[in-house]
Amino acid sequence: MTFQELGLKPEVLSAITNLGFETPMPVQQETIPFIFERQEDLVVLAQTGTGKTAAFGLPILNLIDCSKKAVQALVLAPTRELCIQISNDLTKFAKNLTGLRVVPIYGGESIVKQLKQLDEQPQVLVATPGRLLDMLRRKKVRLNGISFLVLDEADEMLNMGFLEDIETILQATPESRRTMLFSATMPAEIARIAKNYMNVSHEITIGTRNAGSENVSHVYYVVQAKQRYLALKRIVDMNPDIYGIVFCRTRQETKDIAEKLLIDGYNADALHGDLSQVQRDSVMSKFRLRGLQLLVATDVAARGLDVNDLTHVINYNLPDDAEVYTHRSGRTGRANKKGVSISIIHVRERHRIRTLENLLKKEFKQVSVPDGMAVCKKQLFHLIDKMENVQINEEIESFITEIEKKLAYLEKEEMLKRFVSLEFNRFLEYYKNAPDLNIPEKEEKKTKKNPEKKNILGNVKRGKKVRFRLNIGTKQNFNVNRLLAFINDIICDRSVKIGSIEIIAKASFFDVYAEQAEQVFRAFEQFAPNGIRLEIAGKSNQKKQNQVNNEKSISRKKSSERKVNPDKPWRRRR
Repeated sequence: MTFQELGLKPEVLSAITNLGFETPMPVQQETIPFIFERQEDLVVLAQTGTGKTAAFGLPILNLIDCSKKAVQALVLAPTRELCIQISNDLTKFAKNLTGLRVVPIYGGESIVKQLKQLDEQPQVLVATPGRLLDMLRRKKVRLNGISFLVLDEADEMLNMGFLEDIETILQATPESRRTMLFSATMPAEIARIAKNYMNVSHEITIGTRNAGSENVSHVYYVVQAKQRYLALKRIVDMNPDIYGIVFCRTRQETKDIAEKLLIDGYNADALHGDLSQVQRDSVMSKFRLRGLQLLVATDVAARGLDVNDLTHVINYNLPDDAEVYTHRSGRTGRANKKGVSISIIHVRERHRIRTLENLLKKEFKQVSVPDGMAVCKKQLFHLIDKMENVQINEEIESFITEIEKKLAYLEKEEMLKRFVSLEFNRFLEYYKNAPDLNIPEKEEKKTKKNPEKKNILGNVKRGKKVRFRLNIGTKQNFNVNRLLAFINDIICDRSVKIGSIEIIAKASFFDVYAEQAEQVFRAFEQFAPNGIRLEIAGKSNQKKQNQVNNEKSISRKKSSERKVNPDKPWRRRR
């Protein structure tokens, strides 16, 4: 199938031909004819980077009345970056459509400029939910006449807490509109939106539902938690042409890892929520232009990023939510190119890999962390490849004779050694005595089975709840939200359900289901900061009570054994 066969206007066809569009991608082949031929609402489940913008943008641009100065199509996007990207793409597609305007409105930008852009209503409005609601309150945008509403990256918008904003916007639009919902995954909230706000929606799924991109391979390395950073450097050094994102869990971790990489000579920078918009734009501009090889980012900061040709995504820590992994891995392997999603895990996190395999319906391959000599060999031949393919500058010719005279005393083999050493000594020195970062099989089995440790629950039945006690409370400035965040940081598994929470001065109590209690206990045993103790609530108190009772019993026994003074008969009284 070609774009000519899809029934697009000549003006749109000429624009996309100039952009190099030749054959429609699978999501475009399915979506574009449906929008032209049917009147139903549409739900499309497809990974990022599969051509979704053209899938909804091209048919909408064909159906818009360019002579009518009113908003006819609204596209909602979760982030500023994605909003700008969609707007730029649609503007390029509509280059030859006379009179058609595409306007983006988003936060983090001067509202004055955007207000001026809306003095004349555009036909296509691309917006983030928060800024759009602001414009609606100011009565600068009218949505009562829109024909098309697109929710792009809908699951990302819900993850970012935009559910109420989306529902408010939907209520401001006419019921006659056509709604198109594009998402990588299908969580329950999206299913509810589809049910409540869409008319007999049709679903198009590209690939397997809730699955990752077919072009991404998934691998993981198992190391000790304290050696994650060393493993990260080895992975990067084994992939000299890497161009990727390293995902961390917190802002502080993002800053720390980026700073360490810079100190160690890697071309990296951080992207996190503490950056100003100007700083964020500067980092992203360098990364898009490949001025950076590695972008170290949190999930929140990286949402909506649209960067082409990423070779790798590295999960320095696995995300709490399995569906977030789908979005992370979807940053690479786009536009029919291959990509790799790498996870660095501890042996106790294997169950999370199994969860991801079940979700994505894909096999995750365990790979050994390479040793120092393997890294050196890879870097050496990468250097040789660069030398073979370097473009020779003609002006070098004028220096060749003089260089030959200067190096005439060197044999060919000696010259090669010196040339390679000039670039390569740093790697050889660093990896000379590099330790093996892989966990020995015996140690892994011991950690896995842990036969010496008894079941902390005894005979508690499945489905019952277990109450835990932590030795931290309000005196350490813990409240319910902070405690919950602390517990989640230690467990690293959102599938663990935390029940009732109670906090007093020097202790906190929380409930979990019995079948998950062992996992919680072992996580705290392994990863909790020094001085933090977790125990079954009541066990320590019971020990103390038993001790007190024993002391009382001994006291009574001693008392009964005393000789009774006949002059003091009241001593017999109990």
